[in-house]
Amino acid sequence: MDSGLYAAYTGLLSRTQALDTAANNLANAGTSGFRAEKDFFRGVMVDNLGGLTSDSQVGSTVNGYGVLGGSALDFSQGQTTATGNPLDLALEGDGFFALQTAGGVNYTREGGFTRTAAGVLEDGKGEPVLDTLQQPIVIPTGEIAVSANGTISVATAAGSTIVGQVGVFTFTDKGVLTADGSNRFSVPEGTLPIAGEATIRQGAVEGSNEDAIQGTMQLVMVQRQAEMMQKALSVFYQDFDKTAAEELGKV
Repeated sequence: MDSGLYAAYTGLLSRTQALDTAANNLANAGTSGFRAEKDFFRGVMVDNLGGLTSDSQVGSTVNGYGVLGGSALDFSQGQTTATGNPLDLALEGDGFFALQTAGGVNYTREGGFTRTAAGVLEDGKGEPVLDTLQQPIVIPTGEIAVSANGTISVATAAGSTIVGQVGVFTFTDKGVLTADGSNRFSVPEGTLPIAGEATIRQGAVEGSNEDAIQGTMQLVMVQRQAEMMQKALSVFYQDFDKTAAEELGKV
């Protein structure tokens, strides 16, 4: 069998998968706290060919081509935008906010928070933001100030009082983080976080780390590559059909 068919097929497969990733990244270029995914590639292993040995000509041919191994989250910093809202918090550096959800603790870089009538600090979906001990934070009425390490103080007529500290967490191996929606991340049960090193900037939010212009260029490039691989695959199919029509009649 012509090895060119394998090259065209694996190329089309990897470009099609990469196209999905590029489209999702671009769709979330305006989502606060979004982390883009980057593709990585690997060689096709002979073990995936039904137990073919390394002496197999088919195995050695296929093993020369790369396929999409998967995608990994890009945790680089997003652009910070000032909002003037004292409850908007942006992280600068390595770390995540923790949220108490119905399914357990989730982590996020999206810091557009609000205060409920009962004083609980929560995110836009109404889920409590957690402190350093992973407990909900209650903020009384007054002028709110949040320091770089997350300490919350409230100024009233009686003076300024520290009421809590926003938790900032991270993980030694960020590979345990799985995207859960557009800007939240979950970890396997039993995985414990460590203290993050990020500083908090009050009155600002962090945007996506996906650049809309670069994302558009990437999407167009991957789409064109997929189209080229599709055409190449079509050529090989036509060549096989022609060979079959000419040679089988001689048998």
